[in-house]
Amino acid sequence: MKTSTLTSRFAGVATLALAVLPIAALTTAAHAAERVHVADLNLNAPNGHAVFEQRVDGAAHRFCRIEKNLTTKAACEAGVRTEANEKVSGAVMLASRV
Repeated sequence: MKTSTLTSRFAGVATLALAVLPIAALTTAAHAAERVHVADLNLNAPNGHAVFEQRVDGAAHRFCRIEKNLTTKAACEAGVRTEANEKVSGAVMLASRV
């Protein structure tokens, strides 16, 4: 009898934990929507690269707007800029091979 009570409690706690996961994912889903469009840009031209940087800055600002701590917000925005630059440089390298 005691084992079934312990099992029932464990199952109840596990069910609650699983119910919380989708709620926690809602905050990350909002972040995942940020995109930087580059198809219309010539990233080899200074003007195209400047427009790209402006778009990345805007996306970083929007992505990190929920951060209240200024240090955390700056680190978040720097991370977004780094990721965007890594992705676009990889895409430029891939395009130059074609």
